Amino acid sequence: MESKVAHPRRRREKYTIGLDLGDRNSRYCVLDNTGVVIEEGSLKTSPVAMRAHFTQLPHSRIAIEVGAHSRWVNILLNEEGHEVIVANPRNVQLISASTRKTDKVDAHTLARLARVDPSLLSPVRHRSVNSQSHLAIIRARNALVTARTQLINCLRGMVKSTGERLPPCSSESFAAKAAEHIPNALKLAAGPLLQQIASLTEQIKAYDRTIEQIADSEHPETIGLRTVPGVGALTALTFVLTLEDPSRFERSRDVECKLRLPSETVSVGAKCPAAWHFENRRLVSSQAARRECSISARKVRFRLCPS
Repeated sequence: MESKVAHPRRRREKYTIGLDLGDRNSRYCVLDNTGVVIEEGSLKTSPVAMRAHFTQLPHSRIAIEVGAHSRWVNILLNEEGHEVIVANPRNVQLISASTRKTDKVDAHTLARLARVDPSLLSPVRHRSVNSQSHLAIIRARNALVTARTQLINCLRGMVKSTGERLPPCSSESFAAKAAEHIPNALKLAAGPLLQQIASLTEQIKAYDRTIEQIADSEHPETIGLRTVPGVGALTALTFVLTLEDPSRFERSRDVECKLRLPSETVSVGAKCPAAWHFENRRLVSSQAARRECSISARKVRFRLCPS
């Protein structure tokens, strides 16, 4: 572990620390009450190394960036009695648009912004463990859907190269309907692909049953959302888990700004804003295309935050 100390700490005072989290190693910068750098260095991004280093420090304000490691680091540092600020780097131009993008510079920037005014870091709050575990189920299902789509497209492309075409059908029925239309020259190559597509379809259905059970038993607020045409358990649960706590929004239309939901009706083929929350954008778009109708995002957010 590398460490550079400008001068020894003479008293146990509250410090401000910027911690730039890396996948293997993290960089930190410690400021005293006057804004002087009293220590900087690096340590391994592991629970053991983090706890060993920050246990010996007085209770301090620590700023980190949201990312893959921010959740467990936040929990660990809070357990050690530190005040943790989880920054949103997308809203902090000094970090995201910096021309001197290094771990050391980012750690310094985090520390100085946290010392001056934590609100400059656009603090975010991690979801609860329960919400995160439920959202993980939805993301796992999304991964299977993506894999199935890639296999279907691969098989359609292989058949098209022979001058034939597979009949149009839904992804759920593809394995059964496409099997009899595979040219003889491709049956050996297509067989394992069709088996995998059929297997993925069954696993996706199992996820759908689990998601519907979770929505009914643990998130009754999704019932109102599912009365909106085109919105099922998957879309409603994703929306609820993304917001998690609707009471933090003063008005229902504030949800549109938070998730960048379009204020007008989303029609089939309409382009959604680039900043739209990925999962909500994908689900609303797919539901709209499937039912050949439009979905009002305003109805969705009003059912959750009726104000």
